[in-house]
Amino acid sequence: MTDVTAERLTGAWNDASRPVAERVEALLAEMTLEEKVSQLGSHWEMRQDEEAQGEVAPMESAMSAGKLPFEQEIVDGEGQLTRTYGTTALSVPEGAADLRERQAAVVAANRFGIPAVAHEECLTGFTAYQATVYPTSLAWGATFDPELVEEMAAAIGADMAAVGVQQGLSPVLDVVRDARWGRVEETIGEDPHVVGTVGTAYVKGLQKAGIIATLKHFAGYAASRAGRNHAPVHIGPRELHDLILPPFEMAVREGQVGSVMNSYADIDGEPPAASRRLLTEILRDEWGFEGTVVADYWSVAFLESMHRAAADQAEAARLAVSAGLDVELPHTGGYRTLAQQVRDGKLDEAIVDRSARRVLRQKIELGLLDAGAGETWEPAVDESTDLDSASNRALAKKVAERSLVLLKNDDGVLPARPESLSGKRVAVVGPSADEPRTMMGCYSFPNHVLAKYPAGTFPHRGIGVPMPTILESLREAWGGAEITHASGCPIVEHDASRIAEAAEQAAAADLAVVTVGDLAGMFGAGTSGEGCDVEDLRLPGAQQELVEAVLDAAEASSTPVVLAVVSGRPYALGAVAERCAAIVQAFFPGEEGGPALAELLSGSIEPAGRLPISVPALPGGQPAGYLAAPLGQNSEGVSNLDPTPLYPFGHGLSYTTVEYSGLQVSAAEMPVDGTVEVSATVTNSGERPVDELVQLYVGDRIAQVARPVRQLIGYARVELAPGESRRVTFEVHADRFSFIGVDLRRIVEPGTMDLWIGRSAGDLPLAGEVELTGALREVTGARVMTTPAREG
Repeated sequence: MTDVTAERLTGAWNDASRPVAERVEALLAEMTLEEKVSQLGSHWEMRQDEEAQGEVAPMESAMSAGKLPFEQEIVDGEGQLTRTYGTTALSVPEGAADLRERQAAVVAANRFGIPAVAHEECLTGFTAYQATVYPTSLAWGATFDPELVEEMAAAIGADMAAVGVQQGLSPVLDVVRDARWGRVEETIGEDPHVVGTVGTAYVKGLQKAGIIATLKHFAGYAASRAGRNHAPVHIGPRELHDLILPPFEMAVREGQVGSVMNSYADIDGEPPAASRRLLTEILRDEWGFEGTVVADYWSVAFLESMHRAAADQAEAARLAVSAGLDVELPHTGGYRTLAQQVRDGKLDEAIVDRSARRVLRQKIELGLLDAGAGETWEPAVDESTDLDSASNRALAKKVAERSLVLLKNDDGVLPARPESLSGKRVAVVGPSADEPRTMMGCYSFPNHVLAKYPAGTFPHRGIGVPMPTILESLREAWGGAEITHASGCPIVEHDASRIAEAAEQAAAADLAVVTVGDLAGMFGAGTSGEGCDVEDLRLPGAQQELVEAVLDAAEASSTPVVLAVVSGRPYALGAVAERCAAIVQAFFPGEEGGPALAELLSGSIEPAGRLPISVPALPGGQPAGYLAAPLGQNSEGVSNLDPTPLYPFGHGLSYTTVEYSGLQVSAAEMPVDGTVEVSATVTNSGERPVDELVQLYVGDRIAQVARPVRQLIGYARVELAPGESRRVTFEVHADRFSFIGVDLRRIVEPGTMDLWIGRSAGDLPLAGEVELTGALREVTGARVMTTPAREG
């Protein structure tokens, strides 16, 4: 590495008073071809302690074989630094020192003193040692609360910015099409409107804090064949444009997101990393995206090794950059050949300029080139930053509380008030009760990195942050009760040897709480997470046997059973649900999930979560989802398989009763480019307060292509005191009825639209209709993608 600080060039690109575009062009004009190509690369210093076992990225060891040493890779500069904080357990001062050292080296290695962009994962909070573990993305969806998610994202971004990070690899906007896929936990759910509104809120919060958000995985990743990670995606253009792409479009148009990451899985044979149609024509030409496209780790290399769409790494790089993929992550591979390919006439230098221009623009907008003559840029890091502050934990708890879904509650067994259990025996059984790691997703730092170390290496049971378990939290909540515990079986392995003990404890108790679910991991090391796909939706290991044994024993002693599922995906509960007194679903609720669950069961908080994904009745018959045309619904006499879910999308109970009445549609007819208002009255007819989720669905009665029977187009949260009523009005633009027609154009078609308001996709007590009038209209350019709601 050569220190060129003394001969550093300065110019208009360092003048913060000039327009960004002018600064970019001035700098680009001065750069050599090698210097421009260097901005499209990255480096991952994958330091790992000897005792750590396992990988954090797909095929990590094999794909890292050709990586250059840091000093060689940063010659002429560097585009990005990969996961300085998120690769091994570093305190903030240790991580800051490492980041400063690397940035100083990058700055010194290029004539213009251009730093790298430092990126980190942030799927469940900042993926760093001793950072707050927030609920996972599926829990965000369960909140149906974009404002809260935006607040959470802003807190995550503030922590990242405080320690010198500029880009976060989140949110995941994949719409779930098969719940067997291991990464369901990272998604926001099965509905594109919820994924889009909640995901866009996350983008706004993160970028409000000065961190570039990164949409992933563009596109179709979650629709893989048989729910297998990296498997091919075989979907048609209508499913792609009507269900898969809308969340990304919303985040681009309304969230002004700064970065997009490609999907690994090829769509109808075309790898997204080499798809000009996706990365340029749709993303940029149609939607107006102006940020950078970054590679999912090694996806450029995968064009040769996995997709066999390129003969070698040079061709893979040429295909990717030509399609519109700007930065190769996690370290530079094939992009190292781009300069020579330009000289050999295989690649137009204008394509390199195009990507370099995008990278430089972001670096200037981030302030990375604002250092003037005689000054050297260095990251601003606050080493006193507490990554798990009290305010963070309070916010994590609030998100957890609002994400918990009460699926069933027979005879009011819940809430179980502490005073009602005083002096009584409660059996808390199941493998999730005393395992804190079951609260977290696979991209949380404890599960992603610390799980590779031997038990006891780090404080707080190897997790690094305090994380009360369900058992500890229930003992605190029900302090007057005698609480016993038996795990019954492990989460991952199929071992039924201790089930009898758990069943005996349940039979001897006045109340039994059975905790089951997932332990997130990577590439088969867990029951949920990246590379942890499943054959069907049975509970993992011997947990189904555990639940059935406990129910058998409890029924003999008339003990009510509360089932708590803490998981990263929905599991089939049809075989046991009828026998449970109550069921609660928690989607990896984070470090404060145990206390939140205890508060819900004891009644100190109200149930607020709703299902962002259906809970199936049967473990087979996948894939299924509520967004299906008539032939995708139960078709008695045609097929013996009934895909009707046990608990539908949007379902969730409260501790009170809510009534819906007085549906009104403001006009019987509306033009194909018009607006209509749909309103209803919601009343709390019970004795406890409620945070009700009012949901608006639409169905196209007759269309030129088969359409979903019903689809969510709007939702609103309404807080009601006992006896209180509110009028909720949705403003619906005709664009919300648009779809991809037979000729693959987006259209609004005249005809009758059915409208419903209610509690879930399966519970819609109010129905109305509106007639769309006029000629068929093609929808081009920006369109209305949300449905505003108001109270009053």
